[in-house]
Amino acid sequence: MNFETGTVSGRAENQMDWNVNNAFKTYKDIEPKSVMDMAIIQNVDPIDIGLGTSEKANPVVPTKRKKTMTSVYLKYFETAPDGKSRRCKFCGQSYSIATATGNLGRHLSNRHPGYDKSGDSVTTSAPQPITVIKKAQPQGKANVDYDHLNWLLIKWLILASLPPSTLEEKWLANSFKFLNPSIQLWSGDKYKAVFREVFRSMQEDVRTSLEQVSSKVSIILDFWTSYEQIFYMSVTCQWIDEHWCFQKILLDICHIPYPCGGSEIYHSLIKVLKMYNLENRVLSCTHDNSQNAIHACHTLKEDLDGQKVAPFCYIPCAARALNLIIDDGLRTTKPVISKIREFVLELNSSGEMAEDFIQITTAYQEGSWKLPLETSARWSGNYQMLDLVCKAGKSMDSVIRKYDETLGGRMVLSSAEKNAVNIVHGYLEPFYKTTNNICTNKLLTIGLVLFFMDHISEMITICRESRHSPDWLKNAAEEMAKKARSYNNQVSNIFTYMTAILDPRIKSELIPESLGTGNYLDEARNHFIRNYSSSHFSSMTSGYGSQEIEDGGSVSFAEEIARKKRRASLNNATDELTQYLSETPAPIPTDVLEWWKVNSTRYPRLSTMARDFLAVQPTSVAPEELFCSKGDEIDKQRFCMPHDSTQAIFCIRSWTQGGIKLKYKSTEIDYERLMELAVAATADNGNAGSDKKQKLKNENC
Repeated sequence: MNFETGTVSGRAENQMDWNVNNAFKTYKDIEPKSVMDMAIIQNVDPIDIGLGTSEKANPVVPTKRKKTMTSVYLKYFETAPDGKSRRCKFCGQSYSIATATGNLGRHLSNRHPGYDKSGDSVTTSAPQPITVIKKAQPQGKANVDYDHLNWLLIKWLILASLPPSTLEEKWLANSFKFLNPSIQLWSGDKYKAVFREVFRSMQEDVRTSLEQVSSKVSIILDFWTSYEQIFYMSVTCQWIDEHWCFQKILLDICHIPYPCGGSEIYHSLIKVLKMYNLENRVLSCTHDNSQNAIHACHTLKEDLDGQKVAPFCYIPCAARALNLIIDDGLRTTKPVISKIREFVLELNSSGEMAEDFIQITTAYQEGSWKLPLETSARWSGNYQMLDLVCKAGKSMDSVIRKYDETLGGRMVLSSAEKNAVNIVHGYLEPFYKTTNNICTNKLLTIGLVLFFMDHISEMITICRESRHSPDWLKNAAEEMAKKARSYNNQVSNIFTYMTAILDPRIKSELIPESLGTGNYLDEARNHFIRNYSSSHFSSMTSGYGSQEIEDGGSVSFAEEIARKKRRASLNNATDELTQYLSETPAPIPTDVLEWWKVNSTRYPRLSTMARDFLAVQPTSVAPEELFCSKGDEIDKQRFCMPHDSTQAIFCIRSWTQGGIKLKYKSTEIDYERLMELAVAATADNGNAGSDKKQKLKNENC
């Protein structure tokens, strides 16, 4: 994500070698070229075996083609029963029966290069199925089992977040058949069955890995509705490992049954926690601020408190609260922003207009702008529209006047509109800087978010009390203040206080005033002594007991002195917390986890508590997914995925991205090896084709 002026972009670069666009597209949106460009089938000679096969075909001597246009082109088309049209056998494209054969030839050359290579056995002018001749492979030639191709396609579906139904399209199967008629793609049902089995196998690995986690864990909940009107919940687990590295893993994606209320959410959540044996180890839950989620979390807290398992708290999503606050600030200027966005869309789509805009901004010294500009309706895109008017208003007006016939006068902003944009832009600039910091922070802690939200509340108060603020902006600020107070009320408790002070950048000095009052510090000390100091003492005393047994029950004089000192240290356990809070907070850019890793020897008990509490997340969604266009791509993927693939596809993708190996039952799928085999087979086929051409050339000589 890049929040710099003129370059706001939510697109995350794809790091996969497959060059797959992760934005969801239905199979109707995918051009055949996307299949032909896949690495596993590049540069394949359609005459030889496409990916290699264990089958051997007898050599067939190709017959000569007739020299008529009809025999060259029409054999690749089939005539419709009504005799009024012809349909391409490769892609299904239809043409009128009166279409010139030259146009049919151009279709074949452009859409299906290589159709006319030597080796075709089609000799008659009447339409008939295409036969691609296979050469018998020399012994020792690299082969790829066709199941390998299907596994590579599974990898593609996972990376691109596409449903298995994508592979049921005839044009895709025909494209592979054109390369090699022996290729057999699995049926749609088999792909789904394989995905289900892979999901079960990998889920077991996830469960095993979580059993090794020694600290408390926190969970976050996110919700969405698909095009089938099915309500889903994702449950993600987070913790800090013994090396002070932040860990995060998706546990499950659950279908929440009708009526999708708090009770249904609670039962689905508790089922997931029990599946992974986490119900006694969960410290907190961050939700999406919806009333149903709050009700479910409250029920879970009552359940855990009743079992006296461990302290538990639920946290509202700061990013969603901030997004609603900002939306109130934008409400008055939304119509103007829509007008500006219309201009930017035209600007992005016209190379000539974009070039003029760059030249004019340079002439007017109105900054350097990287096109295309972001047009998302999310916060980063809306701020981009305001920024454009404030920083390149003259250039925008000049381009609109120059292209008046294309753009029309509707895009020209009035003086009142420009004035409103300038006021809102100035008011919301601190909000933009805040979201920029939130999105780019390496580890977003509760303490840092409370620090930022306190700053936001101060900006709102200044606007409300300023004599220079217009009434319409003060009214907007009043609504913003209500939402800010609602969030602050939800997070003002002992749990968030303890989490905040354990951030070495915040401690008690930068705690918001709403948290700094009361006896939270005394309660934090009591919690520390009760839940962390005593556990260490228990482990130490158990060690002494074993030593006494070895010594026959006798204890040396030196050991008695050592025990007294240890007990004194334990009785003064709160000195760790007191000493920690008495020191100056670390600078804001400090890496929190690295700080604790270095200082854990100074604060052995307090660092254990910090490992638990710093894993608590202040947002239920990655901020960049909420504030920028990256969220649009994720929303499309979620919305368009059918129910029978949602859980498996999204979970498997998340697990593989997190480093868990893709497995089918007990077998790990080695994709690096599959790619090596595919490349080797492709190279052998290419060499075979070259040898064939050289042999023909020598014979002609």
